[in-house]
This record gives sequence, structure tokens and C-alpha cells, in this order.
Amino acid sequence: MALRIKKTKKSRKQRGQTTYGHGARKKWKKSGHRGGTGMAGTGKRADQKKTLIIKKYGNKYFGKQGITSKKTEKRKNLVINVNDIEKDYDNLMKKYGKDGWLELKKYKILGDGEIKKKIKLKARKISKSALDKIKKAGGEVEIKNKNKSENE
Repeated sequence: MALRIKKTKKSRKQRGQTTYGHGARKKWKKSGHRGGTGMAGTGKRADQKKTLIIKKYGNKYFGKQGITSKKTEKRKNLVINVNDIEKDYDNLMKKYGKDGWLELKKYKILGDGEIKKKIKLKARKISKSALDKIKKAGGEVEIKNKNKSENE
């Protein structure tokens, strides 16, 4: 039997690189460059986490929600002026007209501008000036809530 001599394997030394197949050096270290965990870093510039957030919390996470102050509260009542009615009368009649009456039952009629057309109008409420202008032009007005005061 031949005698075998044990040979040590040569180790390859890497020269010049400290990444050892990890890419950038910082990736190999702890998680400092990765931000945090969970909802950390979901602020203004968190585009990379948008899908995660939408899945978990839905679309209501982004944007403004909640109570608005009385100053910024939007007008909830639908209003229209008499001059707007006269300008857009034909289109309004196509959309809201019934038997010669213009039925704006969700609207309050305001008296800004002038009106010269004879119109028959059904509305939720009407201002005093608008009522005077429509009657002066020879029109008719019917208020939806007659038990409440006509003027507001």
C-alpha cells in the first residue's frame, strides 16, 4: 500500500473587496439602511410602503379625513340664483321640467341678478328678493315646505 501524504487545501484570499457577495457593505451590516419595522417610515416619502399600507389599512390611511371646522365646512344646501335660472333655463327644463313647471325641489332660490322670463317654479325655499323678482316678471312660485317660513 502506498503512503498518502495529507495535503492542505489552498485557501483563496479575496483581495480588495469587503463585500463577500453581499452587494453594498451596508447591506451586510445591521438593518440601519432599511428604515425600521412595521409602520416606521410611512410618512411623506413612503412610496415604497404604499401597497403594504393600502392592504393593511385601506385607502383611508392617506389624505385628510375627519371633522372640518365651521369656518371651512362646505355649504350643504343647494342654492341657485335667479339670473342662473334665466341663463340656463332650457337645460334646466330638460333636466328638471315637468308639465311646464321647473322643479328645483332640493334648491333654495336666491335673488342675485335679474329675471325677465315668466317661469313656474317649485323649490325647497326662496329668498324674499327672488320671490319679488319672479312675481314681478309674471311667474309663479310653489314652495315645497309650506308649513315652514318661506323666507330664510
